[in-house]
Amino acid sequence: MKFIVVTGGVMSGLGKGITAASIGRILVDMGYNVVPIKIDPYINIDAGTMNPFQHGEVYVLKDGTEVDLDLGHYERFIGTELTGEHNITTGKIYSRVIEKERKGEYLGQTVQIIPHITDEIKRWMRDVAESKNADICLVEVGGTVGDIESMPFLEAIRQMHNEEREEDFLLVHVTLVPLDSGGEQKTKPTQHSVKELRSLGLHPDVIVGRCKRELEESTKKKISLFCDVPSEAVISAKDADDIYEVPLIFKKEGLDRYIAGKLRLGKIESNGAWESFVEKMWNASEEVTIAVVGKYIDVRDSYISIREALKIAGIHNSAKVSVIWVDSEDFEEFSEIEIEADGILVPGGFGQRGVEGKMMAIRYARENNIPFLGICLGFQLSVIEFARDVLGYSNANSTEFGETEHPVIDLLPEQKEIDRLGGTMRLGDIEITLKKNTIAYSLYQKEKIFERHRHRFEVNPEYIAKLEKAGLIFSGHSDGGRRMEILEIPSHRFFLATQFHPEFKAKPFSPSPPFMGFVRSAIEFRREVNGES
Repeated sequence: MKFIVVTGGVMSGLGKGITAASIGRILVDMGYNVVPIKIDPYINIDAGTMNPFQHGEVYVLKDGTEVDLDLGHYERFIGTELTGEHNITTGKIYSRVIEKERKGEYLGQTVQIIPHITDEIKRWMRDVAESKNADICLVEVGGTVGDIESMPFLEAIRQMHNEEREEDFLLVHVTLVPLDSGGEQKTKPTQHSVKELRSLGLHPDVIVGRCKRELEESTKKKISLFCDVPSEAVISAKDADDIYEVPLIFKKEGLDRYIAGKLRLGKIESNGAWESFVEKMWNASEEVTIAVVGKYIDVRDSYISIREALKIAGIHNSAKVSVIWVDSEDFEEFSEIEIEADGILVPGGFGQRGVEGKMMAIRYARENNIPFLGICLGFQLSVIEFARDVLGYSNANSTEFGETEHPVIDLLPEQKEIDRLGGTMRLGDIEITLKKNTIAYSLYQKEKIFERHRHRFEVNPEYIAKLEKAGLIFSGHSDGGRRMEILEIPSHRFFLATQFHPEFKAKPFSPSPPFMGFVRSAIEFRREVNGES
């Protein structure tokens, strides 16, 4: 088994996650079983309670673990499904060690960062890699070299480097190569970052230099000289037009050949699948515009999986999807709104802020026969909007937002009991049954599906019959028919909403069915509006 570790220096947000995912994609195309692990040095057990404004999207894995958005990149690029064991946090490590100490497993030793914490980190990584029969274990260390919270993890990596054979361990360091006011590429930040890394006992095998443009040969030679790596191991990572280009940029730079040589890999020929996918992306014959109406739009990473699911569905429909980001709170200042787009998407979220604006967008799509896709809270708000405007329950609402005469969205009875003791959330893959002769069934082409969830409130069973009689059909359900999962309006050109998050399972070679149907309908709507055949 071989290990590739990716660290970052100079500043956060350089793209370590995309770098790691791209390396993973290159190796997968060579035919290797790549198992990714993300290390997050924060003390939180997981990312579930983190504010999207601070941390971006909370991504949900199939086993229900809430994680950093980089694991979404791993799943999309590598084409795999991960679980919570692929995400290590400081909170998880310390919890394990303390639990062992309480059980007496350390036989009275003084429990310390070295060796107990570092041993637990190494054990976790090796156990995951071995249990998944990995050819290559790809580890991304979150944060920046020099961060105090990263120290135990970097120390564990240093120890692993010494314990593994030289041909079984590769360290990739991602740094920033900024431009000065005259446009000159400056290497000093990279030099200082590598110096910091070396002070911890680690020496990079590969340096990936992030820059607005390609690294000049003189820049590469300077980094090579001062950072003691071969010039061919200095990889230029310019700003790409699209993240799916990055594996191809790395291959053009020769990173695939360098890794293969350094790790003494037998197979180095690529199957070309990723090249074909990217070529299809750039050769889109149509273009559609989708309005995403949310309340976290100031931080676009809050909706990164939705953006990627739209893009992937567009590629498979030979279309480029352009996204218009709309702040739902802006709508609440007006009594009437207008959205110029080929489709409208209302994503998930928590809390009351901005929900009235989202419902205005839902009503606009419904009344103007514009393709619509609602996700999670967007599903629940579609029910509320329909109950208010079609059933005439003007004060219909969700009990998440307070008391209401018509709680069309509510906790189920057993949830209310649990809720007194703390929050309850449905998370991860749940089996859903689809009704035949519905839009949902036509999209999935099967009766049983599994999709990922992240929500608490449900459609109130007391209102289901009234809603369906008025034309809002629930075409998917779970838990023996007690929980509604998909709604649609058959009389509408495309009005579909899901309680689950289909964006979390969208991958370049397996697009999400709801997104596929939504984008296809948006293309047809655009053609109709433009008078095209």
